Formats: sequence, structure tokens, C-alpha cells
Amino acid sequence: MLQGLYMVVYTFHMPAFIVISGYLSRSFDMRPARLKRLLTGVAVPYILFEIAYSLFSRYANDDPHQKITLLDPLYLTWFLCSLFIWRLTTPIWKLVRHPLAVALGIAMLASCTPELTDDFDLQRTAQFLPYFVLGLVLRPEHFLWVRRREIRVLAVPVFASAVVFGYWAVPRMNASWFYHHDSAQEFAAPWWVGPVMMLAMFGCSLLLTAGFYSWVPSRKTWFTALGAGTLYGYLLHGFVIKGAGYAGLFDHAWLHRPYGVALVTALAATVVTLLCTPPVRRVFRFVIEPGMEWAFRRDAAQLAREREQFEKPQGQQPVREKVNA
Repeated sequence: MLQGLYMVVYTFHMPAFIVISGYLSRSFDMRPARLKRLLTGVAVPYILFEIAYSLFSRYANDDPHQKITLLDPLYLTWFLCSLFIWRLTTPIWKLVRHPLAVALGIAMLASCTPELTDDFDLQRTAQFLPYFVLGLVLRPEHFLWVRRREIRVLAVPVFASAVVFGYWAVPRMNASWFYHHDSAQEFAAPWWVGPVMMLAMFGCSLLLTAGFYSWVPSRKTWFTALGAGTLYGYLLHGFVIKGAGYAGLFDHAWLHRPYGVALVTALAATVVTLLCTPPVRRVFRFVIEPGMEWAFRRDAAQLAREREQFEKPQGQQPVREKVNA
């Protein structure tokens, strides 16, 4: 049963995260301010966390063979690497006539191309691309539509059916399909299975993602402020999970029983919630949202505007003095 729930969650949790990332990237263009934010908010955290995860794995897991390399994203850092690539291509998706169809075509081709390099996790980047592009083409009215009462009610049997199907699929399906990290041939399947599975999983993920968003409240709640810290929870919880694994905490048999699963679930929810809170964000902002003003040239247009605002009152002063006289 637990493995079935695992499959259901993996069907929509990253797609939902990527869709909203695409939605929030709609205004991205190549202006200096946007590129600066891309570098400080995505590229720099990727570099820092790639190094941090590598060192953590080397010393906490006593793995002297763990190397530091920016070409092979380690653990959770693949998302930052992919997000950097997706966001850089945003102007292209705004230009083409049918962006979602093109993105799906790229994902389907990647799913049957084992020769695609593992550098920068391009296989996963390509296969998750349609979800980002979907977020780019969505509008606020689409989210209002899925929040209608009938959609919320319909989402209940949809998720219930997904859990039943997940329980049935556990012994019959390789859960690694949900990671979108490999091609069909790497699963010892015919090449045509890749595009078919890609389309099937995109449809299932889209259905469950819509159901998930239908339950997201529109009013402010106690956890609304936590939404601004989701990236903090995402990147930092990896150290907790990996640290517990390195320490052998998951090897205890009682943790795999119902009460153990319930306890681990409650602890995980509590830890992730705490990692999204403002105090944690203030502590780790220097690595996840660094300012780095020192690293960039001042925008010439902004400097000209500031100079104009500074000089304008000085030019008007003699006029005011003459009038007063």
C-alpha cells in the first residue's frame, strides 16, 4: 500500500512544482535584471548546493570516491540545473505557435534516445520540459477554473482511483519511470514504449496536478507564508533525508510498520514545514537567494535615470529662487 501511495505522489508532485515554476517564469526575458535574478536565484544556488551535497556525501557517508562536478547534478540539484535551462529558453516558447506540442515532441524523442548525454541531467530536463512549458501558457483563469466546486469534488474519486491503480501497479511497473531519468531502452523495453509512456504519464500527471491545485485554498491561511520558502524546504530537506539514511535510521524494522510509517510521515511534514519558515529563510538566504550586487555592473539605463532624478531638482533651484525674489 505504501509503495502505491509513493507512486501516486511521484506522479504529480514534481509536475505540479514544475508547472508553477513555468507559470512564475512567464515574464522572463533577456533584460539584465531578469538575467541577474536567474544567476543569483538559480545558477549560484546550484553551484553551492552541488558542492555542499558532494562534500556531505563524501564525509557523512564516508565515500572518498564522491567527486565534485557541476556536470552531473547530485540528488536534488537536478531541478536547479533544469530550471536554469528551461527559463533561458522561455523566449523561444513565447515565440513558437504551438509550444506545448513542440515540448511534448522533444520529451517523446528524449524518452527513446539512450545516447542523450547525462551531462546536466539533460534526459530529465527534456522529459520534464512539457510541464514547464504548460506553466508558461497557463493563465490565471485556468487556475480559477480548476478550483470550481465540481472539480474539487471530482478530484476525490480521481485520487482514490489513482491510489487503487498505484497499488495494482506496484508489482507490475518499474517506479523509475516516474523519475524521467532514463530512456525506454535503459529499462530493457522497445524504443516505442518511451513515447507511449511519456504521453500516458503526462496525461496522468496533468489530471492529478489539476486535482491537487483544485484543493489549494485561495484564502490566506497559516501556511500561506510558507509558500515563499518552498525552494528552501526542497533543497535543505535533502540533507535531513540523506543524513538519516547515512546514519542507518531507516534500517530499523519497526519504521516499516504502519505506526512507524505514520511517525516518519509526521516527522517529515514537520521538518519540511520548519525549513520553509521565515527564520530558516533568513539564515540560509545568503546561499539560496544571494544578493551579489558586487558581482554585476550597474545598468546604464538605471544609472541615467538616477542621474536625471538627482540633477533635475538642482536645475530647478535657481528658478524657484528667482520667483521668490
